[in-house]
Amino acid sequence: MKSAVVIFSGGLDSTTALYWAKKQFEEVYAITFYYGQRHSIEIEMAKITAKNAGVKEHVLFEVDLSKFGASALTDRSLEVPETHSVEEVKERGIPITYVPFRNGVFISIAAAYAESRGTTHLVGGWNAVDYSGYPDCRPEFLSAMEEALNRGTKLGAEGKQWKIHAPLINLTKGEIIKLGLSLGADYSYSISCYRGEEVPCMRCDSCILRAKGWAEAGEEDHLIKRLKEEGKIVE
Repeated sequence: MKSAVVIFSGGLDSTTALYWAKKQFEEVYAITFYYGQRHSIEIEMAKITAKNAGVKEHVLFEVDLSKFGASALTDRSLEVPETHSVEEVKERGIPITYVPFRNGVFISIAAAYAESRGTTHLVGGWNAVDYSGYPDCRPEFLSAMEEALNRGTKLGAEGKQWKIHAPLINLTKGEIIKLGLSLGADYSYSISCYRGEEVPCMRCDSCILRAKGWAEAGEEDHLIKRLKEEGKIVE
């Protein structure tokens, strides 16, 4: 296949999706969103990863969802909930870190970008196994968005089929990491922590799930290894 646009946050899952796309497509474009998230450090790290991966073009797009609030990721008056186990993540239901319709917004903008580049392929790191229960990460949501793109774009009207690729949708975190490692993914600059620190807090959903994945993979987290080498984590 010729080209695709990757929705690239710079986190672990989207880094895996980026390297997957590099194997599947001749040309890979990446789009990273600054949406007013408290963990905006991921944007600077995403620049490094995208450059190292050799994407054709990396676009940074600002859409300020903090104007709406209603999420601990975009409203600093709300606390990121503390999490102590994977079981707690799965039992809680949809958490306050859910950003209203975030993936719907991202897919719509990424599709506009993709159409401007003549492609109907979108790739993302959505997951419905080891995740925080966000409804806009589920297969039925992605299918609905794919149908909307086929009905509401010029390329769709011309008979070109849109495809939203979600290669990680049914994988555990450990399986995601193993896939990425097999593709040569470098996770040294992938940031997952919801609290916005380069050093993982190990108290939010994202940090807990990431640690679970690396333990399952039987490898040391590339990020942790880099931080140790730079003296930012002292054993």
